[in-house]
Amino acid sequence: MRHETVRAVAAIIFAAATAGAQQSAAVPEIRFDASIDFLKLPPNQNLGEVAGVAVDARKHLYVFSRTGSRSTVHGGVASQLFEFGPDGSFIREIGKDLYGFAFAHTVRIDPAGNLWAVDEGTNMIMKFNPAGHVTMVLGRRAEAVEAPPREPAPGTQPRPGWGSFNRPTDVAWDKAGNIFIADGYNNSRVVKVDKSGRWVKTWGERGTGPSQFNILHSIASDASGNIYVADRTNRRIQVFDSEGTFLREFTIDIPFTKPPNVMLGAMPGPESNPLSVSGAPWAICITPGPRQFLYSSDAVPGRIYKLTLDGKVVGVLGEAGKELKQFGWIHEIACPSENELYVAELLNWRVQKLTLHP
Repeated sequence: MRHETVRAVAAIIFAAATAGAQQSAAVPEIRFDASIDFLKLPPNQNLGEVAGVAVDARKHLYVFSRTGSRSTVHGGVASQLFEFGPDGSFIREIGKDLYGFAFAHTVRIDPAGNLWAVDEGTNMIMKFNPAGHVTMVLGRRAEAVEAPPREPAPGTQPRPGWGSFNRPTDVAWDKAGNIFIADGYNNSRVVKVDKSGRWVKTWGERGTGPSQFNILHSIASDASGNIYVADRTNRRIQVFDSEGTFLREFTIDIPFTKPPNVMLGAMPGPESNPLSVSGAPWAICITPGPRQFLYSSDAVPGRIYKLTLDGKVVGVLGEAGKELKQFGWIHEIACPSENELYVAELLNWRVQKLTLHP
């Protein structure tokens, strides 16, 4: 009888301790180490808002930063693209004073080792070979002699231009080398271009249904060539095949039990419900195979989520803030392996290197 009582009390204590944490117990916190001082910039050189980060097969790191006001377009700030060695040593600046640089958004490495920079300010996507020379340009910037384009009427979206982009955000590739551009803020579509630069097709429009988008903020592809789109304002990730056929979508719904640090201003959405904004994908990346995982970050509460490719969250780490292991608007994630991440932060003007211990 005494043993039954002890077991009953233990069960009550266990139930009380876990009543509000069943979902978080199923999605464990991932332990990790972090570094913010591994990059060795030249004297008197600083990063601005770090919009993009990428890692190539040699473990060279590429950082796309929003910096001072040289080479502007209608008041936009400049972009600078830096290369660092595996030990964090500074190697060079790529594309100094480049015509296509005005407002950095993301940087990616394609399967052949070429470097791609997506500039939201010039509406251009630029391909660099490993020597740092531009070998392909997609899109065209606004001409400086022209007035800035008119803002669309309230409640309307601009009509997509012929062969052009309107605030593009990211780029990915399929197995055949086709290029997929998230065209991103204003056009609300994915643009498919073949490896030779020929315009193939587009899909998507502004909305909330399948194959509709509200700010395509990041894009990635898996080993099968499927395309994953971070549909940020709709707070979901949509998945398509390489022809644009809708396959599935998923959301990230993991409770955050502490008051969120929103970093700037007031809590968006209903103040009593952090899930009203948590999980909104700002940046996504997919690890190499054979078993691939997807990492996604949000701005509030500022976490990184580890998911299987079918959308199941298997781990979570971090939160918003200014300190080590905290994040200030992760804008791009590079994931060269399952347990090694590099995150570009807008609000903290830095890159963090994360080593995960799942």
